[in-house]
Amino acid sequence: MGGSRAFAQDTSTGQASGAAAQTHEVQMLNKGSEGRPMQFEPAYLKIAPGDSVKFVATDKGHNSEAIPAMVPEGAETWKGKINEEITVTFDAEGIYGYKCAPHFGMGMVGLVQVGESPANLDAAETVKLPGKAKTRMAELIGQVGGAE
Repeated sequence: MGGSRAFAQDTSTGQASGAAAQTHEVQMLNKGSEGRPMQFEPAYLKIAPGDSVKFVATDKGHNSEAIPAMVPEGAETWKGKINEEITVTFDAEGIYGYKCAPHFGMGMVGLVQVGESPANLDAAETVKLPGKAKTRMAELIGQVGGAE
């Protein structure tokens, strides 16, 4: 009589394969484990298409948002609010650069590699970034499989 059903179906991934999508966690920190100020940790992730990343507001005053020029063509961008967690699902293969808006110039950037063949790697390498963000992003791009 008007009750809820006793089963649940997860259709959020939209994946046709039998592989279960994973959720990875990135912390937004005032100071990373290496002692660097204003960091995402880990700042570089390699994940499979369909996986998600949960950006956790571990310390106050941070957000996660895409750097639009550093996402694959046709892929969704995101913009989280300050002090709030946001979970982003990455379906398209490629490189996704992201930032903390208040600390962008201080080098608070991160990189997600989705899949094995980041078709937009060359384009991502040419994006102009401010201050320490440029140096930090170059370090992260250097971790991408196949990058020199």
